[in-house]
Amino acid sequence: MIELALADEAQTARLGARVAGVLRLGEAVCLTGPLGAGKSTLARALVRALTTPGEEVPSPTFTLVQFYEGARLAVAHFDLYRLSDPDEAYEIGLDEALEEGAAVIEWPQRLGDRLPPDRLDIDIALDGDARRARLTGHGAWEGRELEFGS
Repeated sequence: MIELALADEAQTARLGARVAGVLRLGEAVCLTGPLGAGKSTLARALVRALTTPGEEVPSPTFTLVQFYEGARLAVAHFDLYRLSDPDEAYEIGLDEALEEGAAVIEWPQRLGDRLPPDRLDIDIALDGDARRARLTGHGAWEGRELEFGS
């Protein structure tokens, strides 16, 4: 696990782009933190890094999931805030997203013990006017998150 200071929205976006650069097929990036912490900013930057800088990336709060085709890797952006049962995430395509590409998941705690095994957990906490991100790798991500240090 490592911790990073994110002084502003631009640093949060840069972290999303850096994660996108090493994200692989079958992996998930799970984003936790309070409302307004920057989860959507990080997710939007990750998607744009895999697709195009101008990609429209709306929050999937009401649609629950948005799918994107990147040149190197397809990615699905899930917002599980409104889910009440982990099975619902798999009903709307989480398994397929991981088979065909990768996933960025906001509110992954809604999955309970059904989290993807190969994932990078990023917990964003408010720290005054700034943010702090704690990165923890699981499965294929173990050790890889250290590339985000310094």
